[in-house]
Order: sequence, then C-alpha cells, then structure tokens
Amino acid sequence: MNRSSIVRALLALVVLALSTYVVLTATPKLGLDLRGGTQIVLEAKDSPTVKANRETTDQATTVLHRRIDALGVSEPTVTRQGENRIIVELPGVQDPREAARVIGKTAQLTFHAVLDQVAAKPAKPAAGELYLPPEDGQGFLRLAKPAMTGEMVGSAEGRLDPQQVAQGWFVELNFKGDGGKIWADITGKAACEQVNTPPRMIAIVLDNEVISAPQVDPNGGSQLCNIGLTGGSSTISGTFTEAEAKDLAALIEGGSLPVPVEVIDQRTVGPSLGKDAIEASATAAIIGLALTALFIILVYRLVGLMAVLGLIAYSGMSYAALTALGATLTLPGLAGFVLAIGMAVDANVLVFERAREDYIEGRTDGLARSLRSGFQNALSAIADSNITTLLAAGLLFFLAAGPVRGFGVTLSIGVIASLLSALVLVRVLAEFFVSRKFVQKRPGISGIAGHGRVRTWLEARRPALMKHSRRWLLVTVVAILIAATGVLVRGLNLGIEFTGGRLLEVSTSQRITPDQARAAVAEAGYPNAVVQSSGTDDITVRTERISDDETEKIRESIGRISGGTEVIRNESIGPSLGTEIRNKGLIALGIALLVQLLYLAARFRWTFGAGAVLALVQNVAVVVGVFAWLGKPIDGIFLAAILTIIGYTVNDSVVVFDRIRETRNARATDNLGSVIDTAIVNVLPRTINTGISTLFILSALLFLGGDSLADFALALLLGILVGTYSSNLTAAPLLLELERRYPAPPPRPKRPQVDRDAQPDRGAVV
Repeated sequence: MNRSSIVRALLALVVLALSTYVVLTATPKLGLDLRGGTQIVLEAKDSPTVKANRETTDQATTVLHRRIDALGVSEPTVTRQGENRIIVELPGVQDPREAARVIGKTAQLTFHAVLDQVAAKPAKPAAGELYLPPEDGQGFLRLAKPAMTGEMVGSAEGRLDPQQVAQGWFVELNFKGDGGKIWADITGKAACEQVNTPPRMIAIVLDNEVISAPQVDPNGGSQLCNIGLTGGSSTISGTFTEAEAKDLAALIEGGSLPVPVEVIDQRTVGPSLGKDAIEASATAAIIGLALTALFIILVYRLVGLMAVLGLIAYSGMSYAALTALGATLTLPGLAGFVLAIGMAVDANVLVFERAREDYIEGRTDGLARSLRSGFQNALSAIADSNITTLLAAGLLFFLAAGPVRGFGVTLSIGVIASLLSALVLVRVLAEFFVSRKFVQKRPGISGIAGHGRVRTWLEARRPALMKHSRRWLLVTVVAILIAATGVLVRGLNLGIEFTGGRLLEVSTSQRITPDQARAAVAEAGYPNAVVQSSGTDDITVRTERISDDETEKIRESIGRISGGTEVIRNESIGPSLGTEIRNKGLIALGIALLVQLLYLAARFRWTFGAGAVLALVQNVAVVVGVFAWLGKPIDGIFLAAILTIIGYTVNDSVVVFDRIRETRNARATDNLGSVIDTAIVNVLPRTINTGISTLFILSALLFLGGDSLADFALALLLGILVGTYSSNLTAAPLLLELERRYPAPPPRPKRPQVDRDAQPDRGAVV
C-alpha cells in the first residue's frame, strides 16, 4: 500500500470514528412536522413612532420569548428570520388559538388616573386625555395621560388565594425602579376622592382596552389619602378565569412589543402525523436500502459489497453531520435524506463501469490497476454531476422558503457524504480486497472482470440511435405539448403555500364521505370550501384565510357527524406570504435553469448546455403536466421535487456529455452521430443501474412513506423515468443537430493518462 492509499485509509478511519461518536452521543433536532406542535410566523409592522427593522424585531423576539416562557410551553424556540420576521415554534401545542392571541398582542400596558365617566365620547378630546369604554361597556371613562407603563412592572403572576376562593383569580404585580413610588402616588390621590365615583378608580389599559378599573380601598375611609398603596406591589382583580389570569400575567411580565406584529403563517401538526411520518420513512429507508444493496451486490459482486458498506457509512456520516450542525430535520429533509441514499450509488456505479471497460479492453494490467483507472477516469463526471446537484440544493436553501429549505440542507449534506464514502472509503476497501491473491486468481468474483447483461446486449446490437435524431426530438415536442395541454385544460391545483388561505386536515373517529363532510362544513357557514378525502379516514378542508375560532367551528361541525375528530394538520398562510413563496419558487426555478446552462457551457460548449436545458424542460413539463392531469397539489414539497429533478437530469446529461467529449477526442475523424451512439452505449448501463437503485428507494417511499410523502415520491419517480429518456434521447439529438449547424473546432489531443498510484513512492514531497 503506497502513501496515497495510506492517507485515504487514515482519512476514512477518522471520518468513521467521528461519525460513530456523534451518532452514539447526539440526538437530532426534529422539526414540528415530525414531533407535533404549532409554528407561527410573525411579521413586524411599522408603528406611527417606530420603524420595524432588524433591531426592533430582535427586541420583539426577546419579549415574545419571555411571554412564551411564562405560558409554560416546553422547549419553545423564537428566532428572527430576515429583517422583520419572527418564527415561533411551540412543541406539543395543538390548539394555537390562545397562544396566538397572547403572542400577537402588542401589550402596551399603561396605568391611568380616571377623571370622569361620560355617556358619549367627545368629537375632539382635550390634549392628553383618552376616552375608553370600561369593562362593562357602559359609557366611556375619561382618562388622564399615562402615569406609568408596563416597563415598571418587575413581575406578574396569576394567582388564586386559597383563603378567599370566592374572590376568584387575580393578577399580582410587583413593581421595579420608581414603579412602587409612582403607584403609591396615583393611588394616594385617588383615595382622597369620594367612594364609588370614577375619580376613585385607577384604569389599567392594555392595547387601548381597559382590562381592569379597580377602586382604591373600596371599603371607604380616607386613611390612604395622599399615602396610597405602598410596598411596591398590587393586584388586578376581576372576573378572570385561571387561563385569563395567567395569560394576562404572561403579557404583563413579558413586556410590550416595540412594534406591532401580524400573524402571516400558522401551522399545527398533530403528534400522530409526525410519528407516522418517522415510522413510515424509516421503514421505507430500510426496505429501499436493503433492495438497493441486494441489487448492487448482484450486479457488481465484491466491489458491489464494498459499495454497500460505503452506503451504510454514508448513512452514518449524513446523520452525524445533520446532528452535529444542529440542523432541524423536517419531513422534506427526511425525504431528501432517504433519496440521497439512492443517489449515493451513482459515483460507485460510474467507477465500476469504467473499471470494467479498462480491464476487459486491456488498457490496464490487472484488477487493481483497472480499479484505480476507473476512479481516475470517472472523477470528472462525478465532480460535474455532484456540483450540479449541489447547485440545485444551494438554490433551494437560499431562494426557497419554508420547509423546502430543510430539504436543500439534507440534500447538500447527502451529496458531500456520498462523495466521501465513494471516493475515500469505498476506494480504500475495494483496492484492498481486489489486490488479494484469492481475488486475483478468481477475477470473476471481483465484479469488474466482465460486462453486465445490459452492456453485453447493447454491444452486440450497437443501435444507431442518432440515425433518427429528429424523430426523438419530435417525441420530445409531443410530450411537452401533451403536458402543456394538461395545464391549460385542467389547470394547476396550487397549494395554499402559493395562494394563501387555510388548510385543515382531520382524522375522524367514524368514516364519513366527502359529501357528508362538505355538508357539515357548509352548515358551519362555509359552503364554498373545498372538501376532499385524504388517506383512509381523513378529511381535508381548504378555505380562504379564516381565523382560528372559525376553523374550530368547522372542526366541531365535522366532529358532530363523525363521532369526534383529531387534528392532523392546520395551516394558515396569508396572501402576501403565499405570493412571496410562489415568486421565490419561480425565481429559484428560473435561476436553476440559468445556472445549469452557464455551468455546462463553461465545462463543455454552449451546444451541450442547450441540449441539457431542453432535457430539463421536457422533464419538468412532463411531471407538471401529469400532476395537472391527475389534479395533484402543486405545493412546496412539489417544488423541492422539481428542483431535485433538475439536478438529477443535469447529472445524467453531464455523464453522457462527458463520455461524448472523451469519445470524440479519441475519434476526432469519426462522424459525430456514431460517436454519440458509442458514448450512449457506454454510459447507458450506468444510467439504468443508478436509476434502478434510486427507484427502489422512491418506490418504498411511494407505497410505504404515507400520504405526506407519496406525491413527492411520485414526482421524483416520473422525473427519473423521463430523465433517463431525456438525457440520452433529447439532449444528445439536440446536441447533434446544433453541432451540424454550428460545428465545434477540432478537439485538442488528449493528454496521456498517468496512473499515479502505480508510480514508485520515493518519499519526496513537493
């Protein structure tokens, strides 16, 4: 074993040791869609006096965190996103109505002396005076300017005195700073007024609403006159329930928000959905990985077994990286993690197919050198294909919004981990075992001593595919037209992530039909709602944007005819956020196409880029068209699938183009059509073997991953099937037609390949 092999072995050992340590000691952070709970997205708005910017939003984030801590929610997270948005995650909270009311209040708390009570509010109040209706709604209280604000309240607690239960719940206030002195001063002045008159009252106002206006010492007497309530504390009493007293205490103790906030997105996921998604994805991953492993071992034998060990290591590395980076694992992210298992096979298949060619055609001496040559020759295609996938994943993270970003993170980590496992770990293992004398004497068990059945069949027939290049392009045009017809005739079923609105999904105790549910929803006052069945016993209701209370009314109406309901999903997205998500998705899609074209034009030639883009257009159009014909939802998860399909299609096209370029350099005088035919024959086994490996994973997700992942898996299945066609029979024919019109200059002679690992190790380091 030479020096480079030793370095690779040590690197593999270090990566595996670190990954094993993280897997055994760390716990991943699950998103709310996997553990259940409520997510609320708030947008800070400008007030007449304060502008909503990064600084004021950070202040609002701190206030909200204090409020939520006072509510007693376990492990909440409150983070700023961008310039003026705040994401609040409340694990385990299934009824977001109370939390949303407490979180969203500006909570400007003020204390006022009451000057009088009048029947009507004057048209022009005197300067500094405020007219607000009292708690009973009778007339208006004329209030003096604020004596102090909630900033002087140190703590607040909702309490029930066990000795005086009949008095009900109250809020106990403890002042800080000069608050106690100011409180004593204003209550001392009020105590000098006549009992049962408005000036004897102190009004406590929250967001321009009188929440309490108690009398000072209502039992009478003037002993508190000019003395007031001392001791730095006081109480707010009224007809409070336990929840109301505790919520009010949370608002007061949390403090007032520096700027108003508006709820623009709200999602509630039931605990059963997250649990089912984890179990279904785990089952799909195990079955898909087992089928993929069996297939790879059957096709590539010993080196296939090494690839399977690399896949297992890849899974551990990806999991460890996600955990170590503190990334939140969401449902789309889980799908990306499972999908990347199938994609990790691609680099190994590329290497093994090149090693087979070099060994069978006698370009190298022996199995070990053929394997090394395979790694060297496949490196260019591996690098290009993985860079294009990383570009798509990066665009998902930086340009997309919502849970799709989690998919981009896990896909990026998966691509990097697959490169490490294939180019480092699998190489070390494969080179070690292939060099053993036992294998050298029995080359057939190595897996690289003979072509597979697909390659043997293609070699025997040598189909002249490019002879009918225009026929293949005609098929492509027809497929795009059929897809476009579906969009025009059936339209696109855009999800609420793109349109805004409310989506409620419930599981019913007794099975009911969509017509029965539709009647119940109409009875609740929403006859225009879209009501559909979902899964076996679930009902989904989609409406324009409505409040939490109105949503609860719909749920209760369905529950009356079905024996009860359990909330599976409850999502509310404002129209501005829906428009933003849709626009960001279209921008991400457009930039993805442009970036792929520029990359391919730089790596190859503009004619190659044009062929790849047509393949992309066909692939995306067919998938969108099928979803339009079937009425499937076009949502954020679908966008993640489309951008993944883009990366996968370009990945395939890059492998084909790389082989076309190599074959053309070696056969510069041959007709380009025959060169492309040869290249396709050489790479088609790799395309089929990689596609089958990925199809195992996606089929498992489609049939075992549950409703939440079924449409995602279906889109990717269609994308891979169409992509296998388009990368070979759309991109290549267009390349041929363009090269006939705009021929490239003669190719430069290829530099002779040097097997660095075969060179003697003289110990010199430059």
